[in-house]
Amino acid sequence: MIVRFSLFSWAAVLLMNNEASGFVAPSSRRGLTSTSIKVATAPAPTNQDAITTDNPLKVIIAGAGVGGLALANVLKKNPKFQVTILERTQSFKRFGGPIQLASNALQILKEMDNDVFDKVMQKFTFTGDKKNGIKDGIRDEWYALFDLASPAKARDMPYTGVIERPDLQDIYLDALPDGVVQNGDGVVGYERLDNGKVSVHMESGAKMEGDVLVGADGIWSAVRASMRDEDAKGDNSGASYSGYTVFAGELAYDSFDNGQVGYKVYIGPNQYFVITDIGKGNYQWYAFLARSPGSADVEEKPDGTSMFLQNIFTGWSKDIHHILKATKENEIEQRDLYDRPPSVIKPWTDGSVALLGDSIHAMMPNLGQGGCQAMEDAFVIAQELEKATSRKEVSGKLETYRNRRLIRSAAVQGLSRFASDIIIQGFDTPAKLVVKEGIKFENFNYAGIVTKMLQPILPLFFIIQFNFLYDGWKNEAKIDLKATVGFLLIGGLILLVGAGLGEEAALFGGFGLEAIFGAEGLEALAASVQEFFSAGGAGL
Repeated sequence: MIVRFSLFSWAAVLLMNNEASGFVAPSSRRGLTSTSIKVATAPAPTNQDAITTDNPLKVIIAGAGVGGLALANVLKKNPKFQVTILERTQSFKRFGGPIQLASNALQILKEMDNDVFDKVMQKFTFTGDKKNGIKDGIRDEWYALFDLASPAKARDMPYTGVIERPDLQDIYLDALPDGVVQNGDGVVGYERLDNGKVSVHMESGAKMEGDVLVGADGIWSAVRASMRDEDAKGDNSGASYSGYTVFAGELAYDSFDNGQVGYKVYIGPNQYFVITDIGKGNYQWYAFLARSPGSADVEEKPDGTSMFLQNIFTGWSKDIHHILKATKENEIEQRDLYDRPPSVIKPWTDGSVALLGDSIHAMMPNLGQGGCQAMEDAFVIAQELEKATSRKEVSGKLETYRNRRLIRSAAVQGLSRFASDIIIQGFDTPAKLVVKEGIKFENFNYAGIVTKMLQPILPLFFIIQFNFLYDGWKNEAKIDLKATVGFLLIGGLILLVGAGLGEEAALFGGFGLEAIFGAEGLEALAASVQEFFSAGGAGL
């Protein structure tokens, strides 16, 4: 349940951040934690601390996902780094569907490695230069359009699109020297040693020593669990169930609007459906349903998943039923959706250990920014590590990475959750006045009227959202004031429309500003605003 954010909450956050500014990780944590065994020693000789080509910084990356591979790829170009990726799987197989790379991620890819970018483009399908938006799921009419092209074109950035995840993985792997990726032995924890290094513990019982450990090991991160003394998975892991399960299908499909439409989001009461072009005559669809966790194990589907979904979407657009009927049972998967808001209080770093991607800010898939934000993490970590000339500087550089990424990642994570919540909890078939053989009122209920009233507002929100995503990819400003004001004004208007229509306003009663930014995003924003005024406006 989302709780409305109040002025009292803001005051509490500001007070909390006074305390948090001096936050030190607990010294009595369980397991393989740094503080439980850290021993103070005299400073090492300068020649041992220096980061040079003869004494490179040894960086160990847990996990060979998008973020881990992106980081390894950029660091391996610098002879002052020695990079190793420890990946749990025995070998890389072609699995996983397409991944969206939005303009912000593609711009970072160009900055990191032009050769990799060019190879990605050879396998890429652009969607941002096509028609994209929300459709009325019942009437099959366009409700609101996303303009992905204009903000990218105005900044001379590549258009958003998709690439098959295995293709992106292969491109990165081919760009890495042999031996960088070590398969078959995943990371289970770590400990910081008294010589300043990190001992990385693996599933087999083996250990590897390095100067830096980056946890890029996903939402159920073992590195995060060790850092925070919490479970890797489950109730004590810090991840939260979104309230939604998603069915996904991928297939060869002859769509009537191929080449014209990138993706369509069909909205209606209590659920929604997405169809997206993934290139080469292939399509992917998603059905988002509000369900309890584990519904796949208890919800019966005697006639198969496709027929199950066809029944659920009875009366919806013929496009939905056409693609569902064309999908084979072995082309459909279901998974519950979890996310993880990045924390102001809980650590992102522990000395020379840092978290990246889903391990710190797993997000809902609605904005297609999960992999993109992992690449932004990798970009910033690489920038900060490359500034270090001594091993003594590493922990400070990683803390700077956290400070540069906290608000932006929290905002994107919050926006991703907000998109799911408002579509499923707030949207319905829009109210409509039909003049045909008299006057007819269609769906003139509370939710239908709210949905209709939001129709002219949402395109403005989308403009602010995409400008925010595309402007901030360098992560140079702690606070994007222009975007913040825009989100407050337009986002506030959305909340006002939803909350001002009588008794049924309780539907939107759970949506406060934290629904747009995420609760942690507001905490981060409050902390940075406080820091901003304390510093006299420096750092923007």
